[in-house]
Amino acid sequence: MQYGMNLLLWTGHLDESLLPVLESLKSMGYDGVEVPMFELDEQFYAGWGKRLNDLGLRRTAVTVRTEADNPISAEAKVREAGVAASKRTLDCCQALGAETLCGPFHSALGHFSGAGPTSEEWKHGVENMRHVAQHAEKCGVLLAVEALNRFECYFLNCMTDAVRFVRDVNHPRCKLMYDTFHANIEEKNIREAIRTAGPYLGHVHISENDRSTPGQGNVRWAENFDAILETGYDGWMVVEAFGLALPSIAAATKIWRRMYQTEEQLARDALAFMKSEVAKRRRS
Repeated sequence: MQYGMNLLLWTGHLDESLLPVLESLKSMGYDGVEVPMFELDEQFYAGWGKRLNDLGLRRTAVTVRTEADNPISAEAKVREAGVAASKRTLDCCQALGAETLCGPFHSALGHFSGAGPTSEEWKHGVENMRHVAQHAEKCGVLLAVEALNRFECYFLNCMTDAVRFVRDVNHPRCKLMYDTFHANIEEKNIREAIRTAGPYLGHVHISENDRSTPGQGNVRWAENFDAILETGYDGWMVVEAFGLALPSIAAATKIWRRMYQTEEQLARDALAFMKSEVAKRRRS
């Protein structure tokens, strides 16, 4: 298993001030970091790829699509903008050396139609993701499509939705991501959800029900770790937690109060928790 930390706990964009954090994460024992990729500049990410290599940190990346570049929009120009943005993001992933691009880049985050996805939206989503997956193959990057809870998205909400979508896209570079936070809201049976996802599982987010320190809330962790390990998954487990460091991120994630001592404490405790849970199951 590879263990990563999503940098959205600290920032929405890499900058010099993050170097001590990166050094600390490496010293804790993290294998890599998940880099927010919202501002697209290949040269910028190529530079950071070298720095992260020097630190010995591997990387994945996370991105989103918005209403302005929604891949399932009724407007062709907006859909085209979505495909173009995802392709540019993949170019930046290649420059950074990111192995996986995860997130809800299948549709616009936080945009709602008042109903579930239509057959036309599904068709657009599948076709456009296939174009993106073809570009991902050229870039050497794996796509990990994320299902979100109903309060953040209406296109993909559960593992059944995500599996159907990945099957329809039908490209080896397009897999799905399982996120414990969203599953805690949407899935009726955690074990069955993970078993359903298993053959298509490309990435895992470890996230508590309140988005703070994993292992200290109400997520059914035993069921999650049991089922993930039973699938044979041995890829990235990335901590996704949010705090108050950045007002824009706090507003987007609806975090209004501090729920941990420090970001460093959260990262350290989360890594120990993941490694302990995996080790227990590998010994048995």
